[in-house]
Amino acid sequence: MIIVMSSDATPEEIEKVENTIRELGYTPHEIVGVERKVIGAVGDERGKDRLQSIETMGGVESVFPILKPYKLASREVKSTNSIIEVGGVGIGGSAIAIIAGPCSVESKEQICTTANLVKKSGANFLRGGAYKPRTSPYSFQGMEEDGLKLLASAKEVSGLPIVTEVMNPREIDLVAKYADVIQVGARNMQNFSLLKELGKIDKPILLKRGMMNTIQEFLMSAEYVLSEGNNQLILCERGIRTFETATRNTLDISCIPVLKRETHLPIIVDPSHATGHWEMVESMSRASIAAGADGLIIEVHPDPGKAFSDGPQSLKPAKFDRLMENLRPFAELMGRTLH
Repeated sequence: MIIVMSSDATPEEIEKVENTIRELGYTPHEIVGVERKVIGAVGDERGKDRLQSIETMGGVESVFPILKPYKLASREVKSTNSIIEVGGVGIGGSAIAIIAGPCSVESKEQICTTANLVKKSGANFLRGGAYKPRTSPYSFQGMEEDGLKLLASAKEVSGLPIVTEVMNPREIDLVAKYADVIQVGARNMQNFSLLKELGKIDKPILLKRGMMNTIQEFLMSAEYVLSEGNNQLILCERGIRTFETATRNTLDISCIPVLKRETHLPIIVDPSHATGHWEMVESMSRASIAAGADGLIIEVHPDPGKAFSDGPQSLKPAKFDRLMENLRPFAELMGRTLH
């Protein structure tokens, strides 16, 4: 349910409404608007009719149900776009955020060199995997905590905020010590235990869409994080699995306008994983911006031929620099800017 408070509602009236929501067995979530405050009451759908009685309380303007299965992610709850602020960079506004770096952290020289080069080209964040979920148990699994420490070194020399993945609920606190944004990979999109725990921390979360998941399933996973109290959530389309084999995955460009219609959360695109080919990254980056994406996450490696993982889809630093030069005028053409 959505409880819309009147513009002159007092703090005492708002507190009383929230306490009543709790007494009825629901969790209140405040959404502060430009003119008034809205409170979302989230919980068991079976007893939601009891919440209608709140309409008679002081300071309440109206009460109405949320029709979508995802509640806090829905534009019914928040009609304006959410902007997630990280290290002075807003994700979800008019400026397009760029996250760049290697698939895996491999060495101090590799990650620090990459960090400095992508920053020089205009990237806002450094990505790099310390924990790597791989299809084969014999593939490189990442440097784990040693990799996190190298990311910290790269942040120190470049000043770029860090985006890196967590795979296990037990490792959240450790990863949160080093990461500015915690990534949930495609394979963990429906790891609900992980999502619930991430919802309890005060740290931005980047949630990647699963390889075979619908948009509704994607948003329901986002709801797990939001329902636990963490509203710092960024969505990421990284390609879905289809019968096509010419590319690693199929970039679902159409999901961007669909998500823009359905949710207030920012949406970024990963053209590297979506295509699996470095030479396709620029065209898919343009397409993503044209469709309304709020950011891009792009794999960059100083020597892709020697990369421990995903070399074929990684740009060399010079190619990334050229990509950024080409994207700036294109973004302006679409009414956007690069940070």
